[in-house]
Amino acid sequence: MDSIKDEIRFLLSGQGMPYQKVSLVVAVIIGVFFTLALYNNSIRDARVVIIDLDNSKYSRELAQKIDASPFMRVKAVINTPADPKTLCYQDQAIAVLCFPHGLEKARYSDGAAGSIGVYYDYTNAAQHADIMEALPEIVATENAMASGGEEGGIRLYSRRLFNPAASTANGETQGFLFFFSSMFFVFATIGMVPRLRLEQKWDAILRDGSPFDLMLRLVPYGFCLLVACFVGMAILRVWGDMVIGGHMVWFFLSQFFFIWALGMMSLLFGWNAANPGVAASGMILFIPGGFILGGSTGPVPILSDWVLVLSHFFQLTWEYHLVRDFITRGAGFSDCARLFGLFLVYVTLIALFFCYRFHSDRKKRMESDTSRIVQDSPC
Repeated sequence: MDSIKDEIRFLLSGQGMPYQKVSLVVAVIIGVFFTLALYNNSIRDARVVIIDLDNSKYSRELAQKIDASPFMRVKAVINTPADPKTLCYQDQAIAVLCFPHGLEKARYSDGAAGSIGVYYDYTNAAQHADIMEALPEIVATENAMASGGEEGGIRLYSRRLFNPAASTANGETQGFLFFFSSMFFVFATIGMVPRLRLEQKWDAILRDGSPFDLMLRLVPYGFCLLVACFVGMAILRVWGDMVIGGHMVWFFLSQFFFIWALGMMSLLFGWNAANPGVAASGMILFIPGGFILGGSTGPVPILSDWVLVLSHFFQLTWEYHLVRDFITRGAGFSDCARLFGLFLVYVTLIALFFCYRFHSDRKKRMESDTSRIVQDSPC
């Protein structure tokens, strides 16, 4: 009983992780937020793009029927040849349909060979189940309505892009690599400000330093994270079958800004903690969210629009989006300029708030010192 009482006193003392609060907060967040975020339990209105080279009355009618399906939403119809891969960059579409020349003629001609090509973005193999079921039903219905019956008319041919073997090295394993690497990076840095207080260095930094002094302290940890991610990807490439379709330069560029954003967010969440042990509990507030909502554990289209917007608060969400484009899909910098530009705006906002927090603490410290001097001075 003495042991239990002693541990309860420590739990309530504030010297360690406030587990009595963290456990309840995590349970409530998971129970409420993810019930709302994942209530569909299936992908609705998944974005598809149609390359309509036939540009006939029938092809337009077929596009409308596809758009009317509850599982698909036609984002755009293109009447000129285009590379299906580029239409999948930045998660613009998870499938691209190609209507060839002569589609209308083949549909109404007995024995004519007609085909529709479907290109699936297989960076996540779980996001196409409903589309793969809905498209054959639409084509079968069209053939049944045509003069040739169910045996004539149109055939559906599919191709898997980016990850044709549905390898876990391009999905779950890669996601775990960045998740655990980022998690331990946060564990190493989130207690930096409380540690500096305990080492009696914080006042000197506030008095003589700048926010960049704290940012530069992240350099050794960031270098370790960068090397670890690169080594992990090399292992997945050599021993596994991870696809590297792009240039590693863009990966390193995105990692540079990702590490700074993650490091500054880590320091902010541990800023006011009493000690590094208490600060460690803050990791749960911004690392797992990006892992769950960034498309690593499940398909992005299953999430509601408001959840997709909210998910970009988490650094790992940006990481997964950029890795899918630069590494798996082989996109160039110009192909993802819009996404990367938004990411830079996000990093800038974190940096501005980081600087504001530092100068706010400096101002409070100066006011406290001034007040102490006035009180200690003789009348």
